[in-house]
Amino acid sequence: MDTTDRAILRHLQADGRLPNAALAERVHLSPSPCLRRLKRLENDGTIRGYRAILDRRKLGLGLTVFVEVKVTGHSEHRAAEFEKAVADVDAIIGCHIVAGMADFLLEVVVPDLAAYEQLLLHTLLELPGVVDVRSNIAIRTVKEAGPLPISTT
Repeated sequence: MDTTDRAILRHLQADGRLPNAALAERVHLSPSPCLRRLKRLENDGTIRGYRAILDRRKLGLGLTVFVEVKVTGHSEHRAAEFEKAVADVDAIIGCHIVAGMADFLLEVVVPDLAAYEQLLLHTLLELPGVVDVRSNIAIRTVKEAGPLPISTT
């Protein structure tokens, strides 16, 4: 990956709908070589996809909760079982295996506290191997997940 590839990635992170001609102009290439590079970055998995960034509140998802989950029996099987169950819960928009007091950190979005209570009692506490759950309610988002810091070298 060279500096031109990195420039392509930086511009696409800022605007994923940027037409190839405009992208090519910004990275100082003609459209054909730019498109070839873009296709290569897509085919090798560097670019995994494109999506719209939605306003959670406007969609009625006003509460974000970061949930620390501890599970029993640390094994590959237990982790796979937990990960499969988490993948089926739409309200869980992020799941990370972490080091520390918890084993997993979940990012959950729900309409309100009552909805989170239902999710907690009827879904999260029922996930395979769960022995402890700690909820951290976001008061306000200061910085959302944004572009990855792509070096210029």
